[in-house]
Amino acid sequence: MKKTLLFALLMSVASVSYSQVISGTWKGLLTAANQKLEIVFHFQQEEDGKPSCKMDVPAQSAVGIPANLQVLTEDSVSLSVSAINMTYNGKLIDGTIKGKFNQFGMSFPLELKSGDASKPNRPQEPSVTYIYNTEEVTFSNVNANAKLSGTLTYPVGYNPNKKVPVVIMVTGSGSQNRDEEVFGHKPFLVIADYLAKCGIASLRYDDRGVGKSVGGDVMNATSKDFAEDADCGLQWLRDSGKFGKVGVLGHSEGGMIAFMLAADKKADFIVSMAGPGIKGDTLLAEQQNALLKLKGIPANVSVNTVRKEMSMQPQKPWLQYFVDYNPETDLKKITIPVMAINGSYDAQVISESNLGNIRRLLNDKNPKNLIKEYTGLNHLFQQCKPETAVDYYNIEETCSEEVMKDISNWINNL
Repeated sequence: MKKTLLFALLMSVASVSYSQVISGTWKGLLTAANQKLEIVFHFQQEEDGKPSCKMDVPAQSAVGIPANLQVLTEDSVSLSVSAINMTYNGKLIDGTIKGKFNQFGMSFPLELKSGDASKPNRPQEPSVTYIYNTEEVTFSNVNANAKLSGTLTYPVGYNPNKKVPVVIMVTGSGSQNRDEEVFGHKPFLVIADYLAKCGIASLRYDDRGVGKSVGGDVMNATSKDFAEDADCGLQWLRDSGKFGKVGVLGHSEGGMIAFMLAADKKADFIVSMAGPGIKGDTLLAEQQNALLKLKGIPANVSVNTVRKEMSMQPQKPWLQYFVDYNPETDLKKITIPVMAINGSYDAQVISESNLGNIRRLLNDKNPKNLIKEYTGLNHLFQQCKPETAVDYYNIEETCSEEVMKDISNWINNL
């Protein structure tokens, strides 16, 4: 009987050992045409004992994409991500998973090594030890049942008796955290740090439904709703009584929201970084053409093309509002000081048309206005070449120091 029991235990141990599967984090460099992308797979076991996999593409700010596992053994893996029409099949040989990455009928070799994803170098990010004070704060948009959480950054040597300027930072499109974290960069953290060292306070907050912010309808929210969130933050800053002039610093869609708030005289001044200056459908057509040209593809996307593509897809409130919104209406109403800037290599908000229209409508309305194009900068205000304009992840610079210096000087001289 003891021998029988021992045999059963040995068989059980052998079975467990045999059932071990590839696990942990595996990464590899995918080379497709002239593009190189790090692909990361996370293999883990769920609470119910079943294996699962999630995929990251850090350079595209894609994190935690669920993958369907067809096969996962001690030496083989086969998975797919139907949303992007992708499959990967590989076999573990001498510590390396050697396989094929397939997408849209094309196949590329992809070898994976065990280990965490590479951390990009971000020299402008401040260290954990700040030379100024920060405070975790919350404010509410009662109408939307949203509670927004953020970081209030005081300037170096802050004196409550000296009313320093303050800005509320408004992120670009998509749900983003208070640092506007995108493509491995934290632009708002870097800008807040720079402003603090120049005597300017700032409030950056998690978008509704992101991070520590709770409540509020995210699925049906439009730029108008997000503008209301920002306005509540503006009022909170005014009510705090801690600061002097209260302004808005917005990037991309946040720059557009800055125009909306300025038109309603909600702020004392605004800084619009790559904020749209033309109608949404026209902007999207220009954007698609610019991105196609970067890839060497003939580009002839029109507004009609954009509208037709939208008509064949499920309606999304945010997108519908954006394509219909024309910032000219708000730009014509603005009388407060405006700093509107863009990069000459911006492939998402084309400087020539957008900044050109902003300049036409605002240039002479306030003597303190500053409307400027920066040569050689992209949508994130990184130094780049035309062919690397959207290679945000691989560019180490988060935001041009020249831009941040101009912003701080402009605000301090208001």
